Amino acid sequence: MRNLSRSEFAAEIYQYPEHLRDSLAQLPSSPGVYIFHGVSQQMPLYIGKSVNIRTRVMSHFRAKDEARMLRQTTHISFVETAGELGALLTEARMIKEQQPLFNKRLRRSKQLCSLHIQEGKVAVAYAKEIDFSSTPGLFGLFANRTVALEKLRQLADEQKLCYGVLGIEKLAKNRACFRYSLKRCAGACCGAESLEEHQQRLEASLASLRLHCWNWPGRIAIVEKGSSFTQYHIVQDWFYLGTVDSLQDEESLQKVSTYFDSDGYKILCKPLLDGRFETIQL
Repeated sequence: MRNLSRSEFAAEIYQYPEHLRDSLAQLPSSPGVYIFHGVSQQMPLYIGKSVNIRTRVMSHFRAKDEARMLRQTTHISFVETAGELGALLTEARMIKEQQPLFNKRLRRSKQLCSLHIQEGKVAVAYAKEIDFSSTPGLFGLFANRTVALEKLRQLADEQKLCYGVLGIEKLAKNRACFRYSLKRCAGACCGAESLEEHQQRLEASLASLRLHCWNWPGRIAIVEKGSSFTQYHIVQDWFYLGTVDSLQDEESLQKVSTYFDSDGYKILCKPLLDGRFETIQL
C-alpha cells in the first residue's frame, strides 16, 4: 500500500465541519476580519480578512487541505470594517499581537534594513538605527543584511554595475575588477564608464524600491466610508495607531509609533500617495 501525500491524506479524513454551521450563519457579507478560535483563549487558530467575510469563510469550509484546522475550530468570530483598507490594517495588527497557530507569523524584525544611498555610496541601513519614515535615499525593505545584499547583487548583475564601486567586493587600486574581464561590469572601476553614469544607472534600477518619506507634519486620519458606517484610521510615520468611529476618540490611541512597521507601510503607501482616500491632519 502506497503512502498518501499530505493533500491526499487531508482529503481522506476531510469531513464538512457541521459543528460550525451556527457560526457560519452569523457571518456578514461585508468587509472585515474573521477569527477561527480553538480551545485556547489566548491564541486563535487563524485570522483572515476579506471584503466579504461570509464568502471567504465558506471557501475555507470547502478546502479539504484545511481539515485539521477546521476540526480544531470551536467557533468563528468577526470584526466588521468600513472597507478593505480597515480589514488589511486590522488583520495585520491582530496577527502580530495574537500570533495565530495557522498564520504566517508577522514579526517586528529587529534586523529590518534598507539600501541607503548617501553621497554616492551604498550601505545597508537598519530601522533600529535611523528613522525610515523620514530618511531620504532608502530603497527596499529587507528582513536582514544578507537579503539586502542579495538584491543589490541581482541589480548589479542585471545592469552590469561594478561590485567594487558598490562596495560589495574589495577593489584593487588602479585595476579593473574581475567581472569587467568577463563583460559583466560596464567598467566604472577602470574608467570605461564614469562614476556619474554608474550612479545614474544604480539609482534608476532602484527607483521602484524607493521608500517614501512621511509627507505630513504629524498624525492623520484616513477616512474610509462603507455602505453603512464610516471609520477613521489613525496613522503617523506610516505606523497604524488604530481605528476610531469618531475623531473625538483619536486622542485615546497611543501617541507615537514605537518602531517602523513595514507591513503598515506596504498597506498604506500606495493608497495614500494615490490620493485614494480623504485624509484629515490632526
